[in-house]
Amino acid sequence: MSLILVALGLLLAGGLGWGALHLKRRLERSERDRRRAADELNRRLSELFSLQELSYILAGSLQLDRIVEQVVRYAMRFLDAQGALVALAAEGEDAGEHPLHVTAAEGTLAGLAGRAIAPDDPGLVARSLSRERLELVRSSSGAPTPLLADVVVDSAAAVSLRAHGVVVGTLVIANPRNHTFAPEDMRLLSTVATHAAIVIANARFFQMVQHAKEQWETAFDALSEGIAVVDDHGCIRRANRALAAMLGAPIPAVIGCDLGEALLGPSPALLELLVAARQGDRVQPVVLRSPMLGRTIRVNAARIPAPAPAHDQSVVVLVEDVTDQQALEAQLIQSEKLAAVGQLVSGVAHELNNPLTSIAGLSEFLLEQQELGTKDRGHLRVIHEQADRAGRIVRNLLTFARKGPGEQVAVDLNDVIQRTLLLMSYDLKLKDVTIERNLAPLPPVLGDRHALQQVVINLLNNAAQAVAENPPEQPRAILLTTWVDDRVRMRVTDSGSGIADAVLPHLFTPFFTTKEPGQGTGLGLSITYSIVEAHGGRITVERPAEGGAAFLVDLPPAPPSTGPARRDTAETQVLASPAVKRSILLVDDDPAVRRMVKALFGRDGHSVEVARNPQHALDLAGTRPYDLILADAQARTHDHLFVEQLLESHPGLRDRVLVATGDLPPAAEEALARLSLRYVRKPFNLRDLRDEAVRVWAAGALS
Repeated sequence: MSLILVALGLLLAGGLGWGALHLKRRLERSERDRRRAADELNRRLSELFSLQELSYILAGSLQLDRIVEQVVRYAMRFLDAQGALVALAAEGEDAGEHPLHVTAAEGTLAGLAGRAIAPDDPGLVARSLSRERLELVRSSSGAPTPLLADVVVDSAAAVSLRAHGVVVGTLVIANPRNHTFAPEDMRLLSTVATHAAIVIANARFFQMVQHAKEQWETAFDALSEGIAVVDDHGCIRRANRALAAMLGAPIPAVIGCDLGEALLGPSPALLELLVAARQGDRVQPVVLRSPMLGRTIRVNAARIPAPAPAHDQSVVVLVEDVTDQQALEAQLIQSEKLAAVGQLVSGVAHELNNPLTSIAGLSEFLLEQQELGTKDRGHLRVIHEQADRAGRIVRNLLTFARKGPGEQVAVDLNDVIQRTLLLMSYDLKLKDVTIERNLAPLPPVLGDRHALQQVVINLLNNAAQAVAENPPEQPRAILLTTWVDDRVRMRVTDSGSGIADAVLPHLFTPFFTTKEPGQGTGLGLSITYSIVEAHGGRITVERPAEGGAAFLVDLPPAPPSTGPARRDTAETQVLASPAVKRSILLVDDDPAVRRMVKALFGRDGHSVEVARNPQHALDLAGTRPYDLILADAQARTHDHLFVEQLLESHPGLRDRVLVATGDLPPAAEEALARLSLRYVRKPFNLRDLRDEAVRVWAAGALS
């Protein structure tokens, strides 16, 4: 019995000991689990606090460089790694050749900062760009891990940075603690990468918006047109430099001003434009004269789109100064108008040349007949005077239609003015007009002396007629001024009543005149405009504040290589009376002109032979000697000018040729100028024809 009790006691003691030992072991294991859980919790809390700290830092900045630097720095600290880098995907033109660019690097990888990575690089960095999950490379075999083609590490992990489905870069960690990556490290790295990708994408977007904003602001201020953003009340909320300069104030002073008042004063035109723009209508630009600026402006407006809940109806307004543009457009229209009318009058004048030549010549020929009765002589004199008047009109038309000056020599404009004043002095004296002159020394201009004299005559005639209408108490004065800056300039100012607003747009229009019928043809200023334009110059009209009108002519100075102005010796040449009987060959297809020429020279005892056609004239010139060959400038043989063919076949006849010319195409004028032949312009009178014929004979006698 006692043995049994002893055995039971021992058994009970052993069971209690084993139970106590088992309990102790369980308690120890439970303590270890608790400590492990506590460590894990502390680690997770530390990671959470670190992520919160990183999030706070990243959220506090939109600077891309600072963001990637913080991501690299914290990722190294979280994983206790030796190196880390962030490589961002390239944008724009570099995306093809260099898809990655190392934007930030720390630790052992710091030397890679700023490096571009080619798309075919075999390393982990470039490869990770195309992976959706974290890639881990361990060096269990001891082989190094290539990050780039020429950079290796013991172990590394790379995770692509994706935001909104777009890869923005990659985050790489090299050589963590113990050269291994625990599962919790992978989770942490993925969390950091996800958060960093979103912040980097936002920073890039902000950078893009900031760059676009800077570009827009630069363009906004660089535009030469004025731009303003106005609010619902028409007040300026934003303005560029051009608008501020237009309004004559700095930009801060312009902000808050009423745009309509600043530009146009009390005018409803701009208000209506802004109302239409706010309603979303498609508005047409308006051109207005600004009394505040003294300029002509073109204004356009468009509504700025706003989010649906917003009630902002801001409008952007474009203000363009078109004063100079309108002036150029007016000059262009005037030039086109003159060109069109010039083509018309050129054809009309050409058709009138031959009839007027015969009418004027034959009437003058009959007036020289002694046996003519007084009454008939009076009738003929009227016919001759009207034919001469029509001839002057035709010459004016041809001058108007001609595109270029007749000759190109250096001309002293002051000398032309002095000679013109001397020519007109008697007429101006009869009209009791006083001429004041202020002529500064001028360089020569390149052109036609006679055409420039026509300009001065037309302007002085207009000025004289304007001041002739002044009342007795108002002076009749004309001021003629010349000066030079970059151009040679002449101004003719009169003290007349000025130019009405209704007249001003038509001032240079052909056949427009305010004079009584018979007092003017309306061609004077049109011809002046054409001559000045043909010389490379401009003519403008001014209305001085003190009254009257001023015409300003500016011309380009002649090039320095141009020789001195050629003097026309024909004016001083003594014309001898033709005592010798001459033989004349006439080449002209108009019967009336042939009749007149034959009658004129036949009465003086000269023999005139008329060629049937230009080819017949060539044959005659080769078989018979002639003292004078009078040929129409447009006579042609086989698509060539007759005079060209004549001199090519018989160059010795150059000094015996006299060309009768009216209006010619530019090519024909160039050919005649190249041949340097004497000419008489149609419609000509008997005196002109006789004088030129005598010059031809005198030149032949001297040669």
